[in-house]
Amino acid sequence: MTPVTVFEGQKVALFGLGGSGLATATALKAGGAEVVAWDDNADSVARARDAGIGTQDLREADWSGFAALVLSPGVPLTHPEPHWTVRLAREAGTEIIGDIELFCRERRVRAPGAPFVAITGTNGKSTTTALIAHVLAQAGRDVQMGGNIGTAILSLAPPDAARIHVIEMSSFQIDLTPGLDPTVGVLMNITPDHLDRHGTMEQYAAIKERLISGSGLAVIGIDDGPSRAIAERRASDLVRVHVPTGDALCADALTVRDGIVRDPESTALADVTGIGSLRGAHNWQNAAVAVAVARALGLTGEEIQAGLSSFPGLPHRMEAVGRRGAVLFVNDSKATNADSTEKALTAFRDIHWILGGKAKEGGIFPLVPYFQRVAHAYLIGAASDAFAATLEGVVPYTRCETLEVAVPKAAENAAASGAPEPVVLLSPACASYDQFRNFEIRGDRFRELVQALP
Repeated sequence: MTPVTVFEGQKVALFGLGGSGLATATALKAGGAEVVAWDDNADSVARARDAGIGTQDLREADWSGFAALVLSPGVPLTHPEPHWTVRLAREAGTEIIGDIELFCRERRVRAPGAPFVAITGTNGKSTTTALIAHVLAQAGRDVQMGGNIGTAILSLAPPDAARIHVIEMSSFQIDLTPGLDPTVGVLMNITPDHLDRHGTMEQYAAIKERLISGSGLAVIGIDDGPSRAIAERRASDLVRVHVPTGDALCADALTVRDGIVRDPESTALADVTGIGSLRGAHNWQNAAVAVAVARALGLTGEEIQAGLSSFPGLPHRMEAVGRRGAVLFVNDSKATNADSTEKALTAFRDIHWILGGKAKEGGIFPLVPYFQRVAHAYLIGAASDAFAATLEGVVPYTRCETLEVAVPKAAENAAASGAPEPVVLLSPACASYDQFRNFEIRGDRFRELVQALP
């Protein structure tokens, strides 16, 4: 845990008592602050109270005594409308911050030069965060990984000159971190997402740019327009990462082609060909970013290559969960939109594609150019009718409704296809909420069904 001493002797309001909220309240209390916490969920309030955290309905609190409101990133700050705690804090002139802002302030007091890597992007940030942490740990560094990837940042060991924090950040978390100042800031990419929480694409991109603006070194993927524009505004201390789709190369970028990561002078820095956990051009970008960060933190080429080669990958992100004869089964349940599923479709051929759920805007129409890679589609969930209309006449499909029907059907057809390495791919291009509480449960169910196949 990182005790937060920067509010010692002061009263702090806290709203949102999920895992990170409870960790934040505990860290503030350990640092000497008086915490007044609340949540709309009565069970969460009871758990906090049982843990010794002071609780009070913040509607009834005296806001003039609060030094800050620490807000859970899941709580609306601006759109579709500010949460009621946000309105109360603004009326009282109370600053509104998140747990990563508390970490940044504690780092400046405790160990100002402590290495801190912050990673954001619409897609790929979890894999990249885990990959960077793995490469560093394999090289013997003391690494603490957390943030949006799972472990609350204040549950990690405190900042220290010999310890590297590798932190994934969502746009919600960046919005609550005005003092964000990582040693290395990474921006993977920007495509439309979370516009219900940020209002416009311009506002969403501006929030992502704030992570880069405060960083010592910026590592930016330049393969989309908004990220490229952000890179152009960065005058110095910048590494551009480019994965070309054609012959055009960016002369001043770290580039990946045919799985080889090269610097702007075309010197080979790493080779990701044949690494199963880093299949596809999107993972080449992830690997190139990891190479850039590891080099900036002093790792040798041999250390970097060893870390890349031993990376096990993340669950639910193009995760190979089994093989039956020639058939490979891949769990890509994390692909909750078409942009994410595109990455999986470009990584394989002879695909038996399981898709569907609660559809996002645009459905799977953006994926039409990749339908030639699909041997058969298996539709599940609420999006079945809409997706069938897009597939009609182009890709043969079967309406399965559930994973329990889709997995054995896809396995049977793939095995009978005669293809050298057919792939049964769960890459839903949809949210899971029509049938599963989250994408993790959906992916776990797919894995269970694969493992139960004869």
